[in-house]
Amino acid sequence: MAEPRRAPRLDQPREPRRLSLPRFDPESFGRWSEAIARALGTAKFLVYMSVVILLWVGWNTLAPSGWRFDPYTFTFLTLILSLQASYAAPLILLAQNRQADRDRLALEEDRRRAAAQKADTEYLTREIASLRLAIGEVATRDFLRSELGRLAEELEERPRKKRKPKQPEAEPDDHADTDA
Repeated sequence: MAEPRRAPRLDQPREPRRLSLPRFDPESFGRWSEAIARALGTAKFLVYMSVVILLWVGWNTLAPSGWRFDPYTFTFLTLILSLQASYAAPLILLAQNRQADRDRLALEEDRRRAAAQKADTEYLTREIASLRLAIGEVATRDFLRSELGRLAEELEERPRKKRKPKQPEAEPDDHADTDA
């Protein structure tokens, strides 16, 4: 159910009426301006614009005077070209600003990646150096072979000591004097 309209009060000021302008998406407008800037910067646009201007000038100089819509000074053509330039310049600047923003973000991302890669490279360099140091302290196969061979030669050269058989320990004498 709709609310009933309140009558305006005369003892209070009115709410100012706000002009409601149409809303637009800045990203969509930016993409649109880039598309126009790309179109204005092509050879195709220059050829078409040149053809239109030549037709305009040709029509307004060669056509019968009753059919001419822009006489000799071409005031209307100048107005149209000025209007086109006044809209094209801000659109081109907007497109350049958006491209500069993209370039700045790409540069920041490249710097971040380069810093991360540098940190990774430095870490790997330190790890490789520590592995080299650790490998220098590890016994190699050739070193172990040479040491085992040296120990085997020492064992072979050592005179074998004759082992004396162990003599049994004396058993306690059971016939010893005992106090009875």
